[in-house]
Amino acid sequence: MALLPNPIVLQRADPYVLRTDDGYLFTGSYPVYDRITLRRSKTLSGLQQAEEHTIWHKHESGTGPMSELIWAPEIHRVNGQWVIYFAAAHTTEIDPVADTFQHRVFCLTCDDADPITGEWVERGQVDTGMDTFALDATSFVHTDGQQYLIWAQQDLNIEGHSNLYIVRMENPWTLATKPVMLSKPELDWEKIRFIVEEGPAVLKHGDKIFVTFSASGTGPEYAMGMLTANADSDLLDPANWTKSSKPVFTSDETVRQFGPGHNSFTTTEDGQDVLIYHCRNYVEILGDPLFDPNRHARMGLITWNEDGTPNFGTPQMDTRWTPATTDVLPADGHLDVDETL
Repeated sequence: MALLPNPIVLQRADPYVLRTDDGYLFTGSYPVYDRITLRRSKTLSGLQQAEEHTIWHKHESGTGPMSELIWAPEIHRVNGQWVIYFAAAHTTEIDPVADTFQHRVFCLTCDDADPITGEWVERGQVDTGMDTFALDATSFVHTDGQQYLIWAQQDLNIEGHSNLYIVRMENPWTLATKPVMLSKPELDWEKIRFIVEEGPAVLKHGDKIFVTFSASGTGPEYAMGMLTANADSDLLDPANWTKSSKPVFTSDETVRQFGPGHNSFTTTEDGQDVLIYHCRNYVEILGDPLFDPNRHARMGLITWNEDGTPNFGTPQMDTRWTPATTDVLPADGHLDVDETL
């Protein structure tokens, strides 16, 4: 298999790509965690050089629940409306009871044709019925025409920082059903350094629906797992979901790709299924990993096994733009690069 042009966007963790009639829309965690941006390109390989537009900025520090640590935005198209989900906190402090950050899930919507130039409306917090650490909401509209939401949230009665939950939605910011826990970190590979399941992403193929997720700490131990259900089953019944016993996408030190995860899915220009994910090309992190900006967005082609399950292969080596471990984020939050290695 030919090597793909990787990375596709530098210094953007938690990458989310949505393919539209006008090209690919890209968003991800801005490294200083203070805004939500969009960029658009006709090709996946052109996303790094595409102009980046800030479509929303955090509230003034200390003035409410959307004023700190803006994480993992995703853009969706739901019944003709643009929708962005993201996580935000009112403080950078750790909750001493929960022993983690204090994020909740929030929603923006846009009714204009172009999400880059259109007006975005704050819909506020998505009330999940649980007032605990929550993040990484993703959405899909199923064959029944109903919108579903899957996200990660903490239950103080369950060991760890986050489990995966699913609901059916009344509208993009309002739940129609009670949250159902799909999965919790219980396998050894999900509990390295941190006990976490997060970053869900939905992939449909044939008569199956797959939900990938990421687990463990954010270093080289970070890896992807997968849940599987029949597409015509009751998706709100956890008994209809099966979790893979082993991770489905992991670090590969032979090509210096470490901690792959927090993925999304799209298709290439010629219609092949593709995995979008972030990864570091080193393990020697200086200081707090949270503020190391060099988790770059990458892509890999998906092949399909005879049983209809996806094969994600292994992370590919960098083929362009190999920033050194000493590269730091410039003041404008954008690392400019040339097209050649």
